[in-house]
Amino acid sequence: MVRNVADIGAEGVLLAGAGRAILLQIANPAVGHGVAEHSDFATRPFDRFRATITYVYAVRYGTDAQVAAVRRSVNKAHGPVRGTSDAGSRGYSAFDAQAQLWVVATLYDTAVIIYDKIYGPLDEESAELMYQEYAKLGTVLQLPAGLWPPDRAAFRTYWYPRLRSLELDGVAIRVGRDLLYPPTGPLWLRMSMPLIRFITAGLLPDHLRRGYGLPWSERHRRLFDLTTRWSALVYPRLPRHVRHFAKDYCLGRLRAS
Repeated sequence: MVRNVADIGAEGVLLAGAGRAILLQIANPAVGHGVAEHSDFATRPFDRFRATITYVYAVRYGTDAQVAAVRRSVNKAHGPVRGTSDAGSRGYSAFDAQAQLWVVATLYDTAVIIYDKIYGPLDEESAELMYQEYAKLGTVLQLPAGLWPPDRAAFRTYWYPRLRSLELDGVAIRVGRDLLYPPTGPLWLRMSMPLIRFITAGLLPDHLRRGYGLPWSERHRRLFDLTTRWSALVYPRLPRHVRHFAKDYCLGRLRAS
């Protein structure tokens, strides 16, 4: 049975993987150094997060005008993000196609993991439709369509060797620390950070979890498994307007702007 792929992207529970996706992104120096030098994510975490998910929802569900608006906004933010690091030996740019490919790949892989934990594995046709939908997050910007791996098998060939080879440098660790322990932001966000850190730790590969200094033990693992099983029982039974609230909220703000 083919599932409604449009509903998949609107599920608010996917946002539970935001921490994982962000930490994977900055683990890539081509992304992490740009964030360190040019982003205000650490000082305005909620504003930057909202801007990011508004872009994602607009590309997936917005009108042509809304897509054009968020595309202009993202490109404006990305314009200054270029430079060199490591004494000039390594360059970075937000318009680099390989960096954009990595960012979209982290969003896709994280969404699949979260959806699988809550709803179970997708059937083959739905999984492939979802995969192709995620390509739009990059191709709306500068990612050449041909650079996105053509199918999920090709994606796995691209993804897993790069994931295993990630090594955190000092910049990534510092940025990750700032994001995991934000000094500013709404009170509710700072109060929720212990839960966010716990969920993020449970979703990260072991070597990156250790690298970012996130505590983990057998007790953590059992509690994480219990949390995901409980979420899988409760979340799908919530009303649709609750599950899709984040999407509706972001698009509503975009229409009003």
